[in-house]
Amino acid sequence: MLDILRRTVQEVNRAPDLSRALAIIVTRVKQAVVADVCSVYLTDPENEQYVLMATDGYNPAAVGKVRLNFGQGLVGEVARRAEALNLDNASTHPAYLFSHETGEGPLHGFLGVPIIQHRNVLGVLVVRQREPRRFAEQEETFLFTLAAQLAGAISHAGAIGDITRLLQEADESRYALSGHSGTPGAAVGRAHVVYPLANLEAIPDRTVEDVDAEIAEFRAAVAGVERELRSMSARMVDSLSVEDIALFDALILMLSSENLLEGTIQGIREGNWAPGALRNTISEHVKAFEDMEDPYLRERAGDVRDLGRRILERLQSIKPAVREYQPDTILVGEEVSASQLAEVPAGFLAGVVSARGSSASHVAILARALSIPAVMGVDDLPVGRLEGQELVVDGYQARVFVRPSRAIRNEFRRLQREEAELSNELQELIELPSETSDGVHVPLYANTGLLTDITPSLRCGAEGVGLYRTEVPFLVRDRFPGEEEQRQIYRQVLEAFAPAPVTVRTLDIGGDKLLPYFPVVEDNPFLGWRGIRIALDHPEIFITQLRAILRANTGLNNLKLLLPMISNVGEIDAALGLVTRAHQELREEGEDTSLPQVGVMIEVPSAVYQVPAMARRVDFFSIGSNDLTQYLLAVDRNNAQVAELYDGLHPSVLRAIHQVTVEARRVQRPVSVCGEMAGDPAAALLLIAMGVDSLSMSAASLLRVKWAVRSFNLPQVQSLLAEVWELEDGGAVRALLHNSLEQAGLGGLVRAGR
Repeated sequence: MLDILRRTVQEVNRAPDLSRALAIIVTRVKQAVVADVCSVYLTDPENEQYVLMATDGYNPAAVGKVRLNFGQGLVGEVARRAEALNLDNASTHPAYLFSHETGEGPLHGFLGVPIIQHRNVLGVLVVRQREPRRFAEQEETFLFTLAAQLAGAISHAGAIGDITRLLQEADESRYALSGHSGTPGAAVGRAHVVYPLANLEAIPDRTVEDVDAEIAEFRAAVAGVERELRSMSARMVDSLSVEDIALFDALILMLSSENLLEGTIQGIREGNWAPGALRNTISEHVKAFEDMEDPYLRERAGDVRDLGRRILERLQSIKPAVREYQPDTILVGEEVSASQLAEVPAGFLAGVVSARGSSASHVAILARALSIPAVMGVDDLPVGRLEGQELVVDGYQARVFVRPSRAIRNEFRRLQREEAELSNELQELIELPSETSDGVHVPLYANTGLLTDITPSLRCGAEGVGLYRTEVPFLVRDRFPGEEEQRQIYRQVLEAFAPAPVTVRTLDIGGDKLLPYFPVVEDNPFLGWRGIRIALDHPEIFITQLRAILRANTGLNNLKLLLPMISNVGEIDAALGLVTRAHQELREEGEDTSLPQVGVMIEVPSAVYQVPAMARRVDFFSIGSNDLTQYLLAVDRNNAQVAELYDGLHPSVLRAIHQVTVEARRVQRPVSVCGEMAGDPAAALLLIAMGVDSLSMSAASLLRVKWAVRSFNLPQVQSLLAEVWELEDGGAVRALLHNSLEQAGLGGLVRAGR
């Protein structure tokens, strides 16, 4: 049974479309469990029905015609319960419904299992037997495993429109891909696919202009790999057995085989570029090996993949990727990185779509800083097929429309115009103070990391910088920036805002912020080596940065220093020791530097409970709500699978922030919030009610938050907070806050349009 399962899964994963995948499933399952009938029903949410979409044993003409309403029949019962139903005599069950269209005749044995993806029932897999039969537990688990595989195929089919076509629906809105909102807003543009190097699976299809040149480059790449393999074989001849050396010979033979060479060249002649054609050829070869009976030969599929990777590396070295960007570029990738986002010229980037990540991942935060609509964690994003396609990005509802209809495109153009009108109206607030309607001042600062953020931050009326992310200049380089290079960058920011305060956070890498020239490989990076931990373990990097920061402040004295990822007072003591050392070194060298105020980020739960002890060492606290939420809720904020559990308005997060503000007030230390909660107009109201002294956010959010601040008085937000304490989940909190904004005439802050 295990071998049948493995082979069936491989066939399903290689199926060219959903229709073929369903046909494979029903045929293989019927054979495996020796049943009389196997069928798959898919959910049609638009019509609230389950539709027979594949069968082996029923009348084929019934496919697409047999429809059961939600809750109807045994299929509906399986879907409703979202669990297996195993009956030896189905006709005696109260939910049994006989269908003439299937031509089923008398059938007694029934086993149905739900097909579930992200808690949604996508369909039901059913086997039937003419004789009374209760299917064995092993057969039930077999169906469960295949249903899980089929869920992935169905989800992917939804991404590329197969389900819509199969259900014969004309509504183009069904072509929408779903994910998680990274940045609110609407964008219309063309997809530009980004991908990691030497990763065949990530290579998109692209048209080739000069076929002969492309073929020549492919042949050169193959020749280079052949030389490499022969050199490796010669080097290892004294160290490996004859059998192992024979593997190199086999790879060389495969490399020169007509199947691999001619197959790829034919793909190029058909218009695909060499990497895309190579991807298809290698995929076919891998399939051929995986289908072989001999276990040893099946294992050689891995060698074929390695061969393809080597050729791809050669291709990429022959012709390094030259990325050309057009206006209204929508960046698309399996995992869009901060550096890829930063590569797009200013004014060209319209949106971001990523298969991985969540609303709190680093690239989503950067997108918000740039006011770029983003959708993260898109299920089964068909990255390889999207290059150059027209897309609509709906950052409010976290949807992506591929090849949108004219109606959809026009609707989102209208929303863009309304958003532009709202933004123009908000410009009137720039010169007005950030204070509640009863006169309570709430300073609003800007989060920044790119020098291009400076002008927008100043133009929107930011009262300073509450968080300058120093890791961004490190992320966009291919080496560590030197002390003087860093000093010049920091000086520009400090000068631009002087005499207003600028809070500079020391290097915070690790987690989802990795430097390509300083690899950190860990099983659980968010609980590992990151932030202040790396800085203290590498004082040579930390001291260089501290010297640059202190030198940049010379003569300005508007610097505040912020230490990230603090989990205990020992880390503060060690960091302060290095700050003092850097300051003393500079004074000895004749630099007229001064020691700035130093604060710590509260983003690790242990720090929430150490505020009094930390207050004896530092001057202020800054709550990083993104990581604090991640650690309190045990949710990796980059993991799309659990992104729905990440909620900054979760009661536990709110109570933790409240505890910090209460403790900080007791020891007379100011508290700011620099995470994404601060830029959420709804959440900002609660933070003000809790006694947070200042808020720091992306420039794009500042005027929106100011509008909310100026629309409420302190008793009103305190009354809201009192209501929130009675609620038990983040969804209820959000609904209450959004309703309050709507009633105040501020609905345009939390939805599309005005």
